[in-house]
Amino acid sequence: MSNIPFNKAYITDDDVDQAKNALTNASLAGNGKLTKQCQHWLENHINAQKALLTHSCTAALELAALLIDTQPNDEIIMPSFTFVSTANAFVLRGGTPVFVDIREDTLNIDETKIEAAITPKTTAIVPMHYAGVGCEMDKILQVAHKHNLYVIEDNAQGIMASYKNKPLGSFGDFSTLSFHETKNIICGEGGALLINNPEFIERAEILLEKGTNRKKFFKGEIDKYTWVDIGSSFLPSEITAALLSTQLNKAADITQRRLSIWNKYHGAFAELENKGVLRRPIIPNDCKHNAHIYYLLLSNLEQRDNFIAYLKKCEINTVFHYTALHQSHAGKKYAKISGSMTHTEKASDCLVRLPLWVGLEKHQNIVIKAIYDFFSQQSTFPTSLETSSATIC
Repeated sequence: MSNIPFNKAYITDDDVDQAKNALTNASLAGNGKLTKQCQHWLENHINAQKALLTHSCTAALELAALLIDTQPNDEIIMPSFTFVSTANAFVLRGGTPVFVDIREDTLNIDETKIEAAITPKTTAIVPMHYAGVGCEMDKILQVAHKHNLYVIEDNAQGIMASYKNKPLGSFGDFSTLSFHETKNIICGEGGALLINNPEFIERAEILLEKGTNRKKFFKGEIDKYTWVDIGSSFLPSEITAALLSTQLNKAADITQRRLSIWNKYHGAFAELENKGVLRRPIIPNDCKHNAHIYYLLLSNLEQRDNFIAYLKKCEINTVFHYTALHQSHAGKKYAKISGSMTHTEKASDCLVRLPLWVGLEKHQNIVIKAIYDFFSQQSTFPTSLETSSATIC
């Protein structure tokens, strides 16, 4: 392969066959047989009381914001190191994201800083499980219970991962999933809202049906359906669900293959970490991750940009990740900050993501060699992590 992409969709014959079968089915709109099949899989594998497929994780977050009745000036605590949809979902309802810093090790929201950000306006906490590594959910749930707050897990990256042997997505009142092309399990565009608080299930189904009681009509409980609440069009088509259904059926295999690639990277870069020129991901003992992302933390923004440019010349595509939301134009306009953003800003400047996709195995040594070549051209190296700790993010 002359060019190694950052991401490549893993599509096999069974995915194609299932999509073709869906096209020959009389029903192509959402909420059909395949949609329900996917929802049952998610409920069984993530221990959710109810799963609802959506056309994106963004839609799932927006549905959650509606369900907790987000009002103007409500405050929602979340990390700044996250995708814009995490914040947008609440801003669209007039809410105000309140950003707190992330942990230095996992890059997840710092659970020790959440309570200081709570005010009488706070309604919810939105932990985002970065790279499929679980946040410290025990502490987050404890704080939420103490202050009577909702917890909405942004689990866009965390399918097939767990915290203390419990699936990510099963902790909060709600959680959201992404099946975007860049995720581990895909259907092009797609997502899901998982509901773990049963008091919201009936209303969620109404909002999903554009604010109508259509589901009761199909159950024969009413003779016609009508508009009863606010809502929108959140459902994916049956073609989308068809692709997702086959992906979910091989989720365990996909996860194991990605973990094999992740582990090879991790072993290969131990030497460079020991030399103090980068930092590898840190996985707490309580977390079982899903190999969604393999990233490196470099010394500064200039080195990170040079790294990406060098590998691009080698025809290897690496990318940075989030620009910290609190530093963005919209973030300054719509959100607030609680405390310092030291680790968020370092991660935003220093993090680079490496290619990681099923099929990369036969090209992975090329990536590893190019990275060693890049660092071999650097003029000086610290002799150890201890002596370089002030410069490594």
